[in-house]
Amino acid sequence: MADKACIKRLQKEYRALCKEPVSHIVARPSPSDILEWHYVLEGSEGTPFSGGFYYGKIKFPPEYPYKPPGISMTTPNGRFMTQKKICLSMSDFHPESWNPMWSVSSILTGLLSFMMDTSPTTGSVNTTIAEKQRLAKSSLSFNCKNATFRKMFPEYVEKYEQQQLSEQTASEQRVSSDSRHDKSSNSVSERNLDSAVEDMKKVEGLKDMRRNRKQAFPTWMMLLLFSIFGVVMALPLLQL
Repeated sequence: MADKACIKRLQKEYRALCKEPVSHIVARPSPSDILEWHYVLEGSEGTPFSGGFYYGKIKFPPEYPYKPPGISMTTPNGRFMTQKKICLSMSDFHPESWNPMWSVSSILTGLLSFMMDTSPTTGSVNTTIAEKQRLAKSSLSFNCKNATFRKMFPEYVEKYEQQQLSEQTASEQRVSSDSRHDKSSNSVSERNLDSAVEDMKKVEGLKDMRRNRKQAFPTWMMLLLFSIFGVVMALPLLQL
């Protein structure tokens, strides 16, 4: 059972987050347990996590803010193990370094900053940039399969559904465009084929004309030669 001071502090922090949201961070307490908070970190632009949405939980002790919380991440991310506590100076791994002045927003801001780092820690993993980018791309889809996530963050579910609709529309447009292109290509091919056939007919016609000319030329030439030869042969007889 949480202390009254703990409940009052967490309620105050939630009101502060609602009034002044923190960039790239959304956090809310569970409706049934104010000691269990759910958060979403949005990957920063220019990092391998860009476009990613990372869902996780913060478990506060009843003695908060005098004792630190436990922090875990549910979404596969390529930086931290999932469903395992993450070692931070602001987590229950290091109660000796905990500062009661720290809040939910400062805890998650520190987590987001540490996520962009590559320093190893308990609960961290080592993956390639390409793997982090792949996980970022599939993060929202993964989260929306989680019933608790869908209940706690309906705005992200709506965002995912809009993305799906946009992708489906774009895919249908590409298919339609490809179909029109194929029809156009077929039409052009048919016109080109008809043109080629006509050209072949013209070429064949020219060849036939040339053959006819070649065949006609020797006939009249031979007649002319025979006539000249007959005249030459007849000249001696005329002189007699």
